[in-house]
Amino acid sequence: MNDVLPDQAELWEFFEDTVRGWLAQFGYRSIRMPILEKTELFVRSIGEITDIVEKEMYTFVDQLNGESLTLRPEGTASCVRAVLEHNLLYGGPQRLFYTGPMFRHERPQKGRYRQFHQVGVEALGFAGPDVDVEHMVMGANLWQRLRLNDLQLEINTLGNAASRNRYRTRLVAHLEKHSAVLDEDARRRMQSNPLRVLDSKNPAMRDVIAAAPKLADDLDDDSRRHFETLQAWLKHAGIGFAINERLVRGLDYYNDVVYEWTTARLGAQGTVCAGGRYDGLIEQVGGKPAPACGFAMGVERLLALLTDSKVAIPVRAADAYLVHSGESASRFAWSVAESLRRHGLAVVLHCGGGSFKSQMKRADASGARFAVIVGDDEAARQIVTVKPLRKAGEQVQVDVQQAAVTILNSENP
Repeated sequence: MNDVLPDQAELWEFFEDTVRGWLAQFGYRSIRMPILEKTELFVRSIGEITDIVEKEMYTFVDQLNGESLTLRPEGTASCVRAVLEHNLLYGGPQRLFYTGPMFRHERPQKGRYRQFHQVGVEALGFAGPDVDVEHMVMGANLWQRLRLNDLQLEINTLGNAASRNRYRTRLVAHLEKHSAVLDEDARRRMQSNPLRVLDSKNPAMRDVIAAAPKLADDLDDDSRRHFETLQAWLKHAGIGFAINERLVRGLDYYNDVVYEWTTARLGAQGTVCAGGRYDGLIEQVGGKPAPACGFAMGVERLLALLTDSKVAIPVRAADAYLVHSGESASRFAWSVAESLRRHGLAVVLHCGGGSFKSQMKRADASGARFAVIVGDDEAARQIVTVKPLRKAGEQVQVDVQQAAVTILNSENP
């Protein structure tokens, strides 16, 4: 877990502002869920035989009532729980998003921490595949806004429950033939959740996984049609993609379409955004059956990409740094600062005393565009001295109203 310091926070704020504007343009509304949930919610939705539930969740017993609670490892289950608890689907399908910290006890890697942050986007009540395509188009749109041009889209289909059951039988038979090559996790999951074996990163199992039967051979007509339609619409939208038949995602609630946006610039764990369809989850959490799909982005990993790409981040420095010295000047400086702020300007009022020379050094180091200088003489005459700090120009003595006009006009010469 790590701190985000002021210089780093500017990048975070740029990303968050970009994301809020992007989501608003696609009609998604914000929802905020608690960080703590009952452990049962994640066991039931994510799947008991998954890395997240078995190894990575931060779970503890509430000392007041003995209830098992978990710091949320992902947001979809919490979002679905909130939608059902507050009956949001009564008024029709919902386009929702959330941001915030998630928690997984896994080995830290580049851009991946035990407390990490996600932007989650969920479309509840939509059968697709049009909304599936919308989510992938949204991803491509965001990468363009962020000027990230080397992300690749990989897609697959898991089919419906009947398709997966047929495939499961064939997959288990294949894995049993090669059980000597399987690691401990794969042998344990071979009977309980064999699709998870396909997600293994163990290089010793690479050939076995590559030779495994294909789930696509067991798809029913509806799942095949859904996937084919999605591909046609992606091509129509000009979104490039590759089909990855080993892409299964690490969560049990997915069905039919799954996908990942990946990069080669963040090491072995190159996924920065992933999602898919989870039509059974709403019923699984306790609601009436309804279709749904969504995706989540890893904020730290995308910020690492932005940093690696040297994307220029617009940072707004203060408009003015207010320098003052003398008893009456210091009192006047407070009213000057408030007057300038009422005009919409960002003003840093010097605190801590010091000579004019030391304060001017602070003003220059602050990045402010102007120094506004007040001495006892200026205070007596109710004027200020305005000095440009970032470009050539003469300093002028004006009243406070004109000082605001001077600074504001400098933005639009």
